[in-house]
Amino acid sequence: MPALQFDPQEIREVIDKVVRRTFRMDYNWDWPGGVAFYGVTEAYEATGNEEYLQMLKEWVDEKLEDGLPKLSVNGISIGHSLLTLYKATGEDRYIEIATQMAEFLKHDAERFAEGIFQHTVNSESYNFPQQAWVDTMFMAGYFLLRIGALLGREDYFEDGLKQYHGHENYLQDMTTNLYYHGWDHIAQNHMSGIFWCRGNSWASITMARALGIIPVTHPSFMIIEGSLRDQLAALVRLQDESGLWHTVTTDPTSYLETSGSAGIAAALIGCGGLYNKYINKSIQGILANISEDGTVLNVSAGTAVMKDIDGYRGVPHKRIQGWGQGLALIFLSSLINRKDW
Repeated sequence: MPALQFDPQEIREVIDKVVRRTFRMDYNWDWPGGVAFYGVTEAYEATGNEEYLQMLKEWVDEKLEDGLPKLSVNGISIGHSLLTLYKATGEDRYIEIATQMAEFLKHDAERFAEGIFQHTVNSESYNFPQQAWVDTMFMAGYFLLRIGALLGREDYFEDGLKQYHGHENYLQDMTTNLYYHGWDHIAQNHMSGIFWCRGNSWASITMARALGIIPVTHPSFMIIEGSLRDQLAALVRLQDESGLWHTVTTDPTSYLETSGSAGIAAALIGCGGLYNKYINKSIQGILANISEDGTVLNVSAGTAVMKDIDGYRGVPHKRIQGWGQGLALIFLSSLINRKDW
C-alpha cells in the first residue's frame, strides 16, 4: 500500500490559516459554530497550539454570559467544544452546561419510532415532524457518546448508541451501503432519496470517531464497524480523480463539494492504511480548495432534504461556511494525528 504523502509542516501552516479565518466569522449558538469549533478542538489537540483553545474559550465564555439559549438537536453540537474545554481547563461550568444539554436530549428532545431524535433546529419557522436526518449522528448522537464516556454515564452513552443504530436502520441503503439524507417516518420513505455527500460524511466521520470510544467488547462496536466498513468501500469507488466527491455522490454531473469530501477522507484515515491511495488524492484536492487566507472553498450552503436531485445540484457553494471550516480542520488534524501502521 502507498504511504501517505504530505508535508506535516505545510499541514500545520494550513491548519493555522483555517483556524484564524474561522474566528473571523460570526456565529450564534447553533450548528455552524458547533461544527466549526469541533474542528478547532481537533486542531488544538493535533497541534497543541494553546492559542486555538484560548480563542475558543473566549467565544464560549462571552456567549455563556447571556445564558444557555433554547436548545435543539442541531444546536447541541456546541457541546463538543464544552467537553474539550472542560478536559483542558478543568472548569466545572463547562461540564455543567454540557450536562444540561445531555439532559435536554434525554428528557425533552422530540423523538419517534424506537426513540430516535426528530431533526430539530434553532428556529420555530422550520418543523420536520418524525423526520430523521443523517446530520443528527454528528450533532447529538456523537455528543452523547462523548459525554457518556467522559462522565461514566451509561444512560447517555447507550442513548448515543441508540441514535447510531436507529439512523443506520432508517438511512443506510443495504444495496449501495450509502446513507440517505433523510427519512420521513410518517410517509415511510426517504423523501427525495438522495445520497448526499456531506450527509455521508456526517455518518462516516462520526462512526469512525465512535469506534475510538466504544469498547470492542460492546455489541455495538461490530454493528457500527460493519456499517462504516461497507459505506467506505462504496464511497471510495465514487471518488473523483480530483480527490473530492460530488455533492450527490452518485451523480458525476453534480458539483464537487469540499466539506463532505473532507469528512469522508478523515474517516478513511482511520482504516490502517487500507485507503491511502484515496487519501493522497484527497490531500491534494482539499488543499487546492483552501485559499491563502484560510477560506475553505466550494462548500455547499446549509441544505435541507431537497425535493429532488436538481435541488441538490442547485444548492449554492460560493461562500465560506462554518461547517466547511470545521470539516476541513477535522481532516487536516487527522493527518497530523495519523497512526503509522
